[in-house]
Order: sequence, then C-alpha cells, then structure tokens
Amino acid sequence: MTIATSRRGFLGATSGLMIALALPLKGRAQDALPQGAEQAAPPAPAPVPPNAFVHIAPDDTVTVIVKHIEFGQGPLTGLATLVAEELDADWAQVRGALAHADDTLYANLAFGMQGTGGSTALGNSFLQMRGAGAAMRQMLVETAAEAWGVPAVEITVAKGRITHPSGKESGFGAFAEAAAQRPVPDNPTLKTPDQWVLIGTDLPKLDTASKTDGTAMFTLDQYPEDVQAVVIERPTSFGATVASYDDAEAAKVAGVRAIRPLPQGVAVYADNTFAALKARKALKVEWDLSAAETRTSQQIMAEASAAAREAGRTVEETGDLSGFDAPGATVIEAEYQFPYLAHAPMETLDGVITLAEGSAEASYGCQFPGIDRAAIAKTLGLPMESVRVNVLLAGGSFGRRAQGTAHFATELAEVAKAGGPGSYKLMWTREDDIRGGYYRPLSVHRMRGAIDAEGRITAWENVIANQSIMAGTAMEAMMKDGLDSSSYEGSIGLPYDFGGFRAAWRQLKTGVPVLWWRSVGSTHTAMATEMFVDELLEAAGKDPVQGRLDLLKPDTTRERAVIEAVRDLAGWTGKVQGDKGYGMAFAKSFGTYVAQIVELENRDGRPQVTRAWCAVDCGIPVNPNIIRAQMEGGIGFGLGAILHSQITLGENGAVQESNYDDYPSLRIHEMPRVEVTIIKSDADPTGVGEPGVPPIGPAVANAWRALTGQKTRALPMLQNPGVV
Repeated sequence: MTIATSRRGFLGATSGLMIALALPLKGRAQDALPQGAEQAAPPAPAPVPPNAFVHIAPDDTVTVIVKHIEFGQGPLTGLATLVAEELDADWAQVRGALAHADDTLYANLAFGMQGTGGSTALGNSFLQMRGAGAAMRQMLVETAAEAWGVPAVEITVAKGRITHPSGKESGFGAFAEAAAQRPVPDNPTLKTPDQWVLIGTDLPKLDTASKTDGTAMFTLDQYPEDVQAVVIERPTSFGATVASYDDAEAAKVAGVRAIRPLPQGVAVYADNTFAALKARKALKVEWDLSAAETRTSQQIMAEASAAAREAGRTVEETGDLSGFDAPGATVIEAEYQFPYLAHAPMETLDGVITLAEGSAEASYGCQFPGIDRAAIAKTLGLPMESVRVNVLLAGGSFGRRAQGTAHFATELAEVAKAGGPGSYKLMWTREDDIRGGYYRPLSVHRMRGAIDAEGRITAWENVIANQSIMAGTAMEAMMKDGLDSSSYEGSIGLPYDFGGFRAAWRQLKTGVPVLWWRSVGSTHTAMATEMFVDELLEAAGKDPVQGRLDLLKPDTTRERAVIEAVRDLAGWTGKVQGDKGYGMAFAKSFGTYVAQIVELENRDGRPQVTRAWCAVDCGIPVNPNIIRAQMEGGIGFGLGAILHSQITLGENGAVQESNYDDYPSLRIHEMPRVEVTIIKSDADPTGVGEPGVPPIGPAVANAWRALTGQKTRALPMLQNPGVV
C-alpha cells in the first residue's frame, strides 16, 4: 500500500492526499469477460507504485479515480460509493474521474489487465475501493488526533466532518497533506454491514447532472489545436483491400488537407467533418475481393444449421441420454436461429490522437485501455511509456468498445502515423458503425428433449454452432483446449435437473468480425434454453413457473428465490388471462440471478409488451437505484433486439443495414412498464450491466406462444414470426 502527496495532483488540484492500495479480492474473481467456465481465481494483486485512487483537495472535495470506463452502467457512482462509505464522506462532496490507461496501476483484478466488461466492475473493486476509503479515514483521524492532542479513539467521522467531544471539528482538506506523511495501514478496518450508511441506499449518480446540462465531456467535445477531422472509406465486403483509388474529385473539396491509403481503406484528412465526409463521397475506390468474405448471411446460417446437426465437441455432460430411447418417451426437437447483431450505441466509434516526436496521447471512450495502449505503441513504433491513453466518458458501448483486436486503437494510430506530427480526430459515421462488423455472432441451437410417460424431462441435448469471439485476438489465451466459453456460456451449469444432459459446440469460421455483445453468449443461450424449457413443460402439461421450480436441483436457493419473487411480484395466475399472454424466463449470467415475467397483447399480429416484472439477486446491492436502472435498460435493450434487430449480408457479403431506419432501436411506445424487486443478500456483489438482458427475449417468446400458439424459431420476431 502506498501514498503520494501531490502539489498539482491527478486532477490539477493545488495540494491534497492521494492514496492507492492493493488488497486481495474476495469472491467471484474468476467471473471475467467473457463469463465462461469457472477459472482459477487470480493471485492477490502485488503492491503498486504511488498512484491516486482517491484525492482529497483543500476544499474537502473527495475525487475517486475509477479504473472502469463509464458509459452508462454506473461504476463512476458505484465505486465512489464504496470509498465514500468507508471514508465517511458526505455524498455531496464526492466526485468521480476516470483513470488513464495503466495495467499496473488500474488492472481489473478479474482480468489481470485494465478493462471493463463481463459485469465485473463492482465485484473486482468491492474490497479494493473500500480499503482505500478506510485507510484514508484512519490516516486522517490519526493526523487530527496528533494535531489536537487527543486520543484517536475519541474522534468520530461522519458526513465529511472530523469531530472530537471537546468541540474541535474539521473537514478532510485541512489534514490531507499532513496525513500523506503517515504510514499507510496494511489492513484498515472495514465497516460491518450494519454500520453502512451509503451502501444500499438510492444515491443519485455522479454523472447525471453533467450529462443533463451538457458539461460532460465526450470524445466529440475534444478539439485540440489545429485538429484534423478524419474519415475512412472502408470496403463493403469484410476482408477486402484497396486495389486502386481515384481521389481527383475528392481533393477538390474545400477544406481537404490530404487523402492517404491506410491498411483499413482510404483516409480523408480535412479541416472539419463536413469537408471530410463530402470528399469521402467523391472518392472512387476499386476493391480487391480475393480474400474477402463474400457469402450472404443466409448461406452462413445454412452452414451453421448443418453444423448444429452434427455431434460437436462436448462442453458439459451429466447423467446419460437413455431417456431419448426409453419406451413411451416423447422426444421434442427444435432449432433456434439467431442473426448477427450490431451494438449500435448512440455514440459511434471516435477518438482523438496527438502525435509528437517520440510520444503520442490518445483520448476516447476506451473499454480495454491496456490492450489499446499497447496497440498504439506497436503501430507507432513507440515504447509503452511514451504513449498515454486518456479514458473518456462514452455514449454507450454494449461491448463495442471492448476489442480484443484493438482494431479501433490501431486504426487511430495508423491515421496519426500516415499524417505525421499533429492532432487527428477519427470519426465513424452511423453507417460506418452499422456496417463495420464486430457483431454478435450468428448462432444456431439444435435442441432435443425427452419427456417420459409421467411428464418428467429425462434427457436434454443442445448443440450450438457459431463463431469464436476470442480466437485470433489478445483474449485467445483465455481459451482452454481450443474452447471459447463465451460461445456457449449460459447453456451449461444450468440449475435444472434434466436427468441426462449434454451441451456441445461447433466452431464456425467466417470472415465476418465478431465481438462481445451485451450479455455475450447468454444473449442467445438463455433464449434457446428458456424457450425450450417452456415448450417441454407445456408438452408435459405443467405450469411454466411451478414447472421450473420443480425442475430445480437441490441447493439452488438463489435461483428459487428470484423465480418465486418475480412470481409474487407479478401475481402470476397463468399463461393467458383474457386477451393477455404471460411468459417467464430465468437466467444466471456473470454471477447474477435474474427472473422476469412479461405481459403482452396481440396487436394486429405484433406482440406489444405492456408490463415486465423483474427479480434480481446481485449479492450486496450497493446502489439499488443503479440496479433498477440497469434492469430496466437491459429489458429495453433486449426487447428491441428480439423484436427488430438483425444484420444481413447480401451480394458479395455486403451489409444491407446502414442506420436506425433499417436497424431500429426500441421506440418509447414499445417500452413496457417495468417493476423490479431486488433480493436482499449478503453475498459478494456481482454486476448488473448485462444480466437484465438474457431473460427478456425468452419471456416474450414464451408469452407470445402462450397467447397465439406461434413458436419463435428465428429472430427478430417481427420479421420471422416462426409459426409452427
């Protein structure tokens, strides 16, 4: 544990106390991105050199340096809450700031490198940030005790004030500099849950006001002196390269400074974005398709369907599958098809980079800062210490900025390398974003289930065919025996007792770049699993809720609790009530347990979800306000995807969708009323940024089948009704 005194400080303050410490992480450190199979817990982090996790300024302001990017999921507030709790700060004096790229100082303890994903932000920092606050509080108290000549045990701290029964009182800032000279306690005493004041309360988010009044700074707000706007003309087929180009007309556009070929395409450098876009439109580029992916998505889906009908590599098997061949058994089969999906966050990819002689500084919303920093250094031929990456707020991500290939950071560096010393602002348009690849993989699930004469499910098999996200990236080292657990997570480790069980994976290889999408594998595995469970229960004549409860294995207390809680919250009375259909689904992802029930109506052949109920167990609920918001947001995000979204590849593999008009998001009139209940728990906290997504799709499909008899076999539902 180390501290450092700073005259300007991390944030430019004039003086203050900055502290950092490394404490062992207790709990689910093995839940990384992707969720994957169980992995060995990482070793306790080694001591780090002086840095700033927490800064106290002379005006008593407490700024918490957060190592996870903030793009709406709440770590800026959640991690600041942990520090403020143990420090006994007043919430009004707390601020948050994002840490720059540094794997040594700011590693995600679940990953071993700096990064945000897998809903790990709160879990991996829970003890670390509490320890920082507790250590600082102890040092301030000891400093005040010496200054006042009183025993430290007589001093109390509450709401940002240090007080003594004698009447002496002070804020934090007055003692910050002197406290920095003290030894840092190795094992600061943490509060017990009954002493918590802030943890577990609905604190307002630290970034809401600035995002509301426009003072929040995003990449779009960054304008270094004499910055050049840059856009790139990219191929319409993935893997195509530039054969030749004609820039004669493009170069005539006022404001254009240069047009340069890059490995990614042809870049236009201009005084402003308008000029860059106008010139890009005037470019004439001939593409070499010899190494390109030219198949249509229909052809790739057919290949996936054929692959899913083969045995595949077994990823989990328990019991035996003799139930399929038992006398009197009813065997049900189903194939579920899931399309490519774009992330489509409100802020497209963008970044600013300044290249000087022997150094570079990049600023943008960066989800894996360490990987990106290394990619920039390699591309520019600079040592790591000469490259700085500033992590900015991002307008959404849903996994789009978590790039094992660091493709955007590499492209940003290529822009600077080709341009020479100066500042550059690289912009992806909405069309670039939708057509630029890095999609959720296209997937097919081939399911078989057996029901005996007594209505018991006695055998289950699921063969999944899709493309690996991790293969060929910096994350490939996380694969075990060539298996990418993110491809099938959510289909294994199920809480249900199916008798015989087998899950298998077939790896597809395509030229379409794929990436983690919000809730990763669970976005399709939970849907296939929970739709098929529902169909089997229906065939057995059982209620969807009670049937699931009866299927649960022993010791599945948390699963049972959320299913029962959502049942009670919704007042479940059956699958159909009048003109309304009801469906439910359960999913555990990233260590968090979520059950949902939906109510919907049939409006001219379209499902209209009117209400959704959600029960969530994410361990200790640090900020219920954020938990509810993330469940609500996850429901809206997932609902929009299953109703509307798909990426289709046409002739020569060209993406057909381009913007929100043909890749729509959920509209406000489609958003149901949502009620969320949070299970009280003393378990280690887990994430909430992703787990709200997986159950909504199957819950809707199950309700729609209950109401109309239509079985969902392909998505999106509004384009693939799948009447069976």
